[in-house]
Amino acid sequence: MHWPAFLCCLRCLFVIAAPFVVCIDLIGDTQGRAKDGTLAIQWQKGSDRIVVDITGLDARQLKELARAKWEAARWQQLLAVYAEQGDAARDPWLPAMAGTYCVHNAALRFESQFPPQAGVQYRAVFRPEGLPRANGVKSLSLSSTFRVPPRISVPSTVVKAVFPSADALPENLLKFYVHFSAPMSRGHIYDHIHLLDSGGQPVRLPFLELDEELWDAPMTRLTLLIDPGRIKRGVAPLEELGPVLETGKRFALIIDKSWPDANGDPLKAEFRKEFAVAPADREPPDPARWAIVAPKAGTRDALTARFNEPMDHALARRVIQPVDAKGKALSGEVTLAEHEQLWTFVPEKSWGPGSYRLSVQTTIEDLAGNNIGKPFEVDLFEGVKRRFTNSTVNVPFEIR
Repeated sequence: MHWPAFLCCLRCLFVIAAPFVVCIDLIGDTQGRAKDGTLAIQWQKGSDRIVVDITGLDARQLKELARAKWEAARWQQLLAVYAEQGDAARDPWLPAMAGTYCVHNAALRFESQFPPQAGVQYRAVFRPEGLPRANGVKSLSLSSTFRVPPRISVPSTVVKAVFPSADALPENLLKFYVHFSAPMSRGHIYDHIHLLDSGGQPVRLPFLELDEELWDAPMTRLTLLIDPGRIKRGVAPLEELGPVLETGKRFALIIDKSWPDANGDPLKAEFRKEFAVAPADREPPDPARWAIVAPKAGTRDALTARFNEPMDHALARRVIQPVDAKGKALSGEVTLAEHEQLWTFVPEKSWGPGSYRLSVQTTIEDLAGNNIGKPFEVDLFEGVKRRFTNSTVNVPFEIR
């Protein structure tokens, strides 16, 4: 049968191994003829790569293709795969996908460099005139598409906790820690975090919006800094915009449920933390004012330290270390309770009698960012320099 001069297509709908739905088109011209079953495009099932096989090539063609040392552009003249978006299938400038070519199981195979994306349609175009020794003779081109079904969104990630956990926070609060139940996505985080005043109106520019977001390695804890320029007295942002928080008023920290986790699913629910604002705290922490309760020798009972004020959740877990009389740090489990005002240490081994001490790094912070011996309201550069010291203070206690 002769094909007309204009492009035409015969569509045969095939459903192959899930999750791909495949359409096959034969696109010809006046110089091309098609024979059913001569050549075929086959999509191979796989989750990590797009794999396309061209079957029906003869042994001579396969042998020459196996020996070919072509550049990517030359391979794409023979077989190209495109990711289509909207009307992009009709865009002549649509670039072909990057990938590798080889002869595999009596077929020419293309494997994409990147995995398929849910909800995207892909098109493979095979042009036989690009085969070795085709001598420029035009013949039928084959086109095939498949669409990866959209992912079914099943929200499961939640905000587990926000610290500080107290219901009253100082006017010069420095940071929040937001803990999630599963890894989250990076980027555009401030679109999903809001600070509202008592009237439900958003506070203008409350956070220090950093390009390098402050995530832990598993992407489950975000450190959210309140703009220091609206905490430190005598600096322009505070003078022009006022403080983020105001004593005597109430505020709410909102985490939108639209925030996608690492799988692209939204949060299961919105998170809301309401709190009152207490007067600013400008006094450095003083471990001498902590109440230490020592356990009995021969037990694995907890050692506790009750702070005279709530402390930074992450730092208090990391920079307080029990040490024995020989200077050896003890291993054990640390927890914080009572709105980060009660520190508890349970040792791996039973306590022996003798003298001990709590070694506390001076970089520990209260909720306003004050360090031991240094309030937060100091020169910024001096404050950064201080963080690289290893100085400590010691709080002695006895085990009897």
